Amino acid sequence: MNPAGRILILVLALVSLPIACGYHNPYVYSGPAQTLQISPWDNRTSDLDLGIRLSRSLRHWFQKTAAIQTVPERGTANLVLAGEIISIARPTLTSAATGITSEVKVILTVRYVLKDQNSNELLLEVPSETWTESYFVGSNSAQTSGNESAALDLIIDDISEKIYLNTLTLLRRRSS
Repeated sequence: MNPAGRILILVLALVSLPIACGYHNPYVYSGPAQTLQISPWDNRTSDLDLGIRLSRSLRHWFQKTAAIQTVPERGTANLVLAGEIISIARPTLTSAATGITSEVKVILTVRYVLKDQNSNELLLEVPSETWTESYFVGSNSAQTSGNESAALDLIIDDISEKIYLNTLTLLRRRSS
């Protein structure tokens, strides 16, 4: 057998090894179907669209699994995800030599809960969680605003992904 054939067989054997040893992805949920209502997030900040952006991102993440269907009304859901944006801060990093601000940090603090409506049990409760992302000050206000929006988008996506993966893990543990 030529060397390329041996390498192919070795790669195929290594790829199938996790399946053969009972490996499972902890972020895959294949238990009983669930319905989830994502409540609009309360927003204590002056950035009015943050709660809407976060709720939209969460819905996007939960569309990745067919086992969890998002529903618009709390009464039809067996799970409810609710949260609040507690605060946003934007400390600047200024050069001591020039006195010019070149970088800003967005610091977003949130809290959230996931509740099982059927058992009235809190499955997940995070009383405070802080997320930080830096962005550069642009050459004009429009560029700086765009950089800030991109930094917030990263934070929002990271929060949504974490909640999504933690929810899948919790549901998987409950169903096994």
